[in-house]
Amino acid sequence: MKKKKRIALVAHDQRKEDLLSWVKYNAELLSKHELYATGTTGRIIAKACSMNVHRLKSGPLGGDQQLGAMIANGELDILIFLWDPMTPQPHDVDIKALLRMSVLYNIPVACNRSTADFIISSSLFNEGYEPIIKDYSKYLTRMF
Repeated sequence: MKKKKRIALVAHDQRKEDLLSWVKYNAELLSKHELYATGTTGRIIAKACSMNVHRLKSGPLGGDQQLGAMIANGELDILIFLWDPMTPQPHDVDIKALLRMSVLYNIPVACNRSTADFIISSSLFNEGYEPIIKDYSKYLTRMF
């Protein structure tokens, strides 16, 4: 993980304003990093904050899976995903898969603003960092 982080920003509909508020508050720090976001979230952030955001598909249309693939390919460093625990999501399996990939590849994940605050205020946020990736290959031999 280099000094310049690749950060994914995702929020369910009921949490988009919360994420936007957090991004606005941290715009100066975030602008030094490369930002990615799923569809509508990316559009809202780019417009409101005049920030360059790489927009992917909407979450239910494959955006969550695109982020998961980016994590698996070592193309994302941090996931800020403000999900809505009170509203059922039609793409719940995609959300679970995205969170699984972030754990599997040991990238920092924030699912609420407090955790996002801790991540962005960490001394590691603006430094290089080499996460320890657990070797899960032995699990595959048990499965087959």
